[in-house]
Amino acid sequence: MTNKYLYSPVHRMVSLSRTAKRLVMLSADALAAPLLLWLAYGLRLNTVTPDVTDLWLLVAAPLVLLPVLYGFGFYRSVVRYLGAEVAWSILIGTTLSVVLLAAAAYMASASTPRSVFIIFWTLLVLYLGGSRFMMRRFLYNVLGKRVACEAVAVFGAGGAGAQLVSGLLSSAELHPQMIVDDAPGKQGTLLCGVPVVSRSALEKAVEGGAIRTVLLALPSESRATRMEVVRWLETLNVHVQTVPSFADIATGKARLEEIKEVSIEDLLGRDSVPPRADLLTRCISGKHVLVTGAGGSIGSELCRQILKLHPSKLVLLDQSEFGLYAIEKELRAAAGERNKSIEVEAVLGSVVNRGLMERLCREHRVDTVYHAAAYKHVPIVEANPSAGVRNNILGTLEAALGAEAAQVKHFILVSTDKAVRPTNVMGATKRFAELVLQAIAARGSETVFSMVRFGNVLGSSGSVVPLFRDQIQKGGPVTVTHPDVIRYFMTIPEASQLVIQAGAMAQGGEVFVLDMGEPVRIV
Repeated sequence: MTNKYLYSPVHRMVSLSRTAKRLVMLSADALAAPLLLWLAYGLRLNTVTPDVTDLWLLVAAPLVLLPVLYGFGFYRSVVRYLGAEVAWSILIGTTLSVVLLAAAAYMASASTPRSVFIIFWTLLVLYLGGSRFMMRRFLYNVLGKRVACEAVAVFGAGGAGAQLVSGLLSSAELHPQMIVDDAPGKQGTLLCGVPVVSRSALEKAVEGGAIRTVLLALPSESRATRMEVVRWLETLNVHVQTVPSFADIATGKARLEEIKEVSIEDLLGRDSVPPRADLLTRCISGKHVLVTGAGGSIGSELCRQILKLHPSKLVLLDQSEFGLYAIEKELRAAAGERNKSIEVEAVLGSVVNRGLMERLCREHRVDTVYHAAAYKHVPIVEANPSAGVRNNILGTLEAALGAEAAQVKHFILVSTDKAVRPTNVMGATKRFAELVLQAIAARGSETVFSMVRFGNVLGSSGSVVPLFRDQIQKGGPVTVTHPDVIRYFMTIPEASQLVIQAGAMAQGGEVFVLDMGEPVRIV
C-alpha cells in the first residue's frame, strides 16, 4: 500500500537540505520579531491597536535578534534532537538582543516605555523555546509513528532508564510506551514525557497486546535483583532485553543505549564473589608462572587474570596449536598496551610428557604452576575413556612429578564439582587426579599441591549452556535429562580468580570449593 505521507507537504519540508531548513527558520523568526514587539506594545498599553510611535524599532528588532542568535549557535541545532543547550542559547541571545534594542532606543530618545522591552523579552523566550520544542514533538509524532515503530516498555526509572528513554525517543525502530518501576514515589510521574507505572500496568498492557518487548535498564542493580525481575517478566511471556552494565560502559566496551539480549550470566541468582587482592598477588606478582592448557577457556582466562597481576614471566603450555597461538598473540598485545615488561613464552606440548614439564619448570625457573589442561566435555570423555584417563589422570601425575622435581613452590589443579561422587568418566578421572595430588602431598614434598573445584563455568568449552542456547533459538527441544536437575554456576573470570586465590591459601593437599549460593534449576 502506498504511504501518502511520503508525498505530503510535511515530508517535502522535512526532506529539505539543512541550509534550506535554516533559511525557513530565519525567515519565520524575522517575521515573528516585529509582530512580537507590536504585541508587547499592545499588552503594555492594554489595547489591540497600539499606536507605535517608534516604527523603526519594528525593523530593528529582527536585524538585531537574528545575528545574535546565530552567533550563539541557536540555528545550528537540529530540531529533532534539541537539548538543554538550546534553552541556554535562547536565554543569552534574547537577553543580549533586547538589551541592545533598548540601548538603541534610549540613545535615539525614543518614547517607548521601558516595560515594553521586558514584555518583548518574555514573548521572545516563549516563542523561540515553545516553537522549537513543539516542532520537535511534532516531528517525533509524525515521523516516528509513520514508520513501523515497535512499542516497548522500559523497566527501571533511574539514570540508566532516563538515558535509554531519551535515546529511544529519537529512534525510528522502538517507541517507549511506558517506564516500569517498583518505587511508589516514581509511579505516576513523567520521565522524558513517558509515564512511569507499576508492574500491574505492564501486565495489563501485555495482556492487551500493546507491549511485547521489555528493555531492562537496571545496570547498577545486583544480579539477584535483576534475576528476580527477569523471572517475573518470564511469567508475562514477553521478549526481554537489557542494557550493558556500568562496568562495560566505564571501560568503553559498550554504550548505554546499546540494547542486547539477556545473557545467561544475568540469571546466576547471585552476585560474583569479589576476590581478595592480597591473595591474588601472593603467588604471581614478580614471579614466574606456568599455565597448562593455556589455550582453553579456563586456561586462557587464567592467563589474562595473571597478566594483570604483573608476573615476571608467563609460560603457556598447550597441545592445541591454534589455541596456543591465539592466546599468545592476545597476551603479547595486552602486555604491550599496558607497557608491561612481562616475558610471554608459548610452548607446544603435552602435560603427559614429564620430561617436558620438568625441563620447562627448570629452564624458566617456574614458581607457580596452574594445571588447567584436561578433557572436560562429559559426552566426549564418556565415549573415549582411555583418552580421558591418559590426559586427566596420567597428565596430572606427570605434570605434578615434573614440577616437584624442578622444585616448583606451588602446584594448583583445576578440578570440578563432578568429582564429588562421580557418575561419569570425566568426573571419575578428575577425582582420581585429586587423589594423585593428595597422595604426593601426603608423602611430603617441598611443592605445595592444592585443588580447586568449580561448578559449571558459563562460557567454558565444557559448558552445556551454549548447547541449550542454540536449541532454544531453533525452537527446541532442550535436551535436559530430568526436569529437576540442578547445578551451581559461576563465570569464567570468577573461576579463574578462585584458582589464583586458592593457590595462595594452600598449605598442601587441600581441596578448595567456592560458595556459589543456591543451585539453579537447569529448566
